[in-house]
Amino acid sequence: MSDTPKKIYRRTFLQLMGATALTSLEANIAKALAIPANNVKGTIEDVEHIVILMQENRPFDHHFGTLRGMRGYSDPRAVNIHLPLKNGNGTTQVPVFFQPAGGSNIAVGGPAGGVDVVPPFRVNPDKVSPGLKNLGGTYLPGTGHSWEGIHNAWNQGQYDRWAIEQGPMAMNYMIRDDVPYHCALADAFTVGDAYFCSVMGPTNPNRDYMWTGCIGNLSNLGAGGTDGKLAHGAGPVTYNGLSINGRFFVWTTYPERLQAAKPSVSWKIYQDLAGSTPFEPDFGFSENNLFTGNFGDTTVLYFNQYKTAPTNSPLFQNACTGTRIENIMPAAGAPPQAWEAWQEHLFDDFRHDVESGKLPQVSWIVAPTGYTEHSDAPMNYGAWYISKIFDILVSNPDVFSRTVFIINYDEADGSFDHAVPPSPPFPNDPAHGGSTVSIENEIVTSDQSGLKGPIGFAQRVPLIAISPWSKGGFVNSQVFDHSSLIRFIEKRFGVLEPNISPWRRAVAGDLTSLFNFKNPNHGNVSLPNTDGFLPPVPELSGLQSIPPTFQPTPSSVIIGVPQQESGVRPARALPYELDVHAAVNTSNHTVVLTFFNTGNATVVFHVRSGNAMDPVRYYTVEPGKQLTGSWTVGSSYDLSVYGPNGFARHYKGSIGAGAAVLDVVSAYDTTAPGSIDLQITNVGSNRVEVSVMDAYSGDSVQRFLQPREKFEGESSLNQTSGWYDLIITVAEDMTFTYRLAGHVENGQDSISDPALGGLALKH
Repeated sequence: MSDTPKKIYRRTFLQLMGATALTSLEANIAKALAIPANNVKGTIEDVEHIVILMQENRPFDHHFGTLRGMRGYSDPRAVNIHLPLKNGNGTTQVPVFFQPAGGSNIAVGGPAGGVDVVPPFRVNPDKVSPGLKNLGGTYLPGTGHSWEGIHNAWNQGQYDRWAIEQGPMAMNYMIRDDVPYHCALADAFTVGDAYFCSVMGPTNPNRDYMWTGCIGNLSNLGAGGTDGKLAHGAGPVTYNGLSINGRFFVWTTYPERLQAAKPSVSWKIYQDLAGSTPFEPDFGFSENNLFTGNFGDTTVLYFNQYKTAPTNSPLFQNACTGTRIENIMPAAGAPPQAWEAWQEHLFDDFRHDVESGKLPQVSWIVAPTGYTEHSDAPMNYGAWYISKIFDILVSNPDVFSRTVFIINYDEADGSFDHAVPPSPPFPNDPAHGGSTVSIENEIVTSDQSGLKGPIGFAQRVPLIAISPWSKGGFVNSQVFDHSSLIRFIEKRFGVLEPNISPWRRAVAGDLTSLFNFKNPNHGNVSLPNTDGFLPPVPELSGLQSIPPTFQPTPSSVIIGVPQQESGVRPARALPYELDVHAAVNTSNHTVVLTFFNTGNATVVFHVRSGNAMDPVRYYTVEPGKQLTGSWTVGSSYDLSVYGPNGFARHYKGSIGAGAAVLDVVSAYDTTAPGSIDLQITNVGSNRVEVSVMDAYSGDSVQRFLQPREKFEGESSLNQTSGWYDLIITVAEDMTFTYRLAGHVENGQDSISDPALGGLALKH
């Protein structure tokens, strides 16, 4: 949510982090891994229960950017941004991790003569409290995360104003010691490292994508708008709360579609409710206690059809009810056991349904404020809440064997994540890209802030898929967003959500690639070490009140881009096969890029130029189609193309006498283990010596080419499990560098990018 309560009362940490959950963590993970999947049909139909817990406000790099095998801080294909020079004369290209500092008090000198920057940093736990080893129980400040603020930080895709717009805390990150429970789950199950927020905006719009597939950006609402008020209808929802007219929203939600299906699909929202009503003014949110209520995060309660539903209707019973532990709070001075037991009542409804075998086919769980991992709350508290849900599921092996439990995050706060999100191009503007699929309802043309632009995607957030079909510590790098949750339910139960736009439905996957439904019970998994996962004694005893939020200073942070853990992890097979071809025309000073998609999923290419005046472009290409874009250049060109799962193409060179001009065509052999073939033709007028270097191995080959001469070569990818990074240079033209990098998919699971795990690349 945008704001934390002004008035929060502390009880005892046993209501946050039960000691039993801590000591049984490894045992419960081991128990879960030992439960075989329901494997009757070997398809998604074996899934009988889908449980979704959406947490709050954490970007992917923040939680998992240092974790082994994720596309995190060691990403060799992170984009470059244009950093202004300190002398005021132009810009220099630097990795996206070095964000211009603006007036930040946490800054270092910029690379290559650039202005001061704020790189990623970790708050030093010892500066929070002498001897403290991790930040799991620390209160740190969050950042603003409005539609306007995040769009300004995104900056038309230039992605260079995170510290300026959002402040230095946008750049903070955690390590395994700080989030050991989350990392233990990641090592045991499957993480999506290309899962993006749906909206460049706050909580409610992002949760609307989870529950409705849109933010009211629909063509069929007519003059009534999203809140049904004729002539003054609200547009797409880019803010928290009720509509700008103070009214409830009216478009159809996905729970309603599940209810109306023939046969209906059972569903329920598990939550605690504070206050006298689930609707305004509090929507179940407690301003008096951090650990009761639902933080106002059940955004279907902002819809008129729920407010007006009869109390005995499925809509009301399944979405507008919940526990009310505020009414059974222990008396002052009660022993710690009483406070722990009180917090256990948060799970009464969920526990009952799991134990009795009555868990619905689709469930959403909404946590109280203190357990959401909101950016200004301790992450250990969220870990405790997650652990209780996990433990309840595992306590009934029959239920767990049929269940997919998904943990994700509604938004990334206003914080930085290094992966630039896919975006639709601006309509009818070739200077900003193109799309083979309709981008209808993906551009907001009017907003209360006055800012127009694409809805999303926004920054990456963590996603963990916990189930018997997702064991093994896998990483999955297919592009997803919150609408993918609905797509997964669609895939399993056949209930279509028409609110999802054509562009979003094409670009975001349906989560099925996270799972091995065909052969889920094969293979062994080694368990992570989770020793030492205990909160400080004062917190456990309940003797300490909520501490003040720790405010980082230059002397209290560990600043600099961190290295990721060494090694690789297994990676799921992906549906992508994409390529780019560059054609340089020296006579009219143009570079034409052609974007190919020969895979099975729609791809967004985004193109960045070495010319700081060029806009960032986005090209959305459906399977079996292609698009072209043209750049007018001067005496030189410098274009970089990025796609999913580390795909990159860099084209840099000169135009003029003596400049090398090569035509480079690549092709894939997807027969395991895969290879990439290059055909290089000298289309210039001078004899050249061409070198092709494998950046993984350091091996290179050289060929002399006369004008119009060509050579072909094949690079086997056996040693890198399909990963390639080839650098093409010309001895006679030091300005010429082409680079082709990515992963050749062959339909088989493989490994994460070795470069992320410490295999040095030759630059």
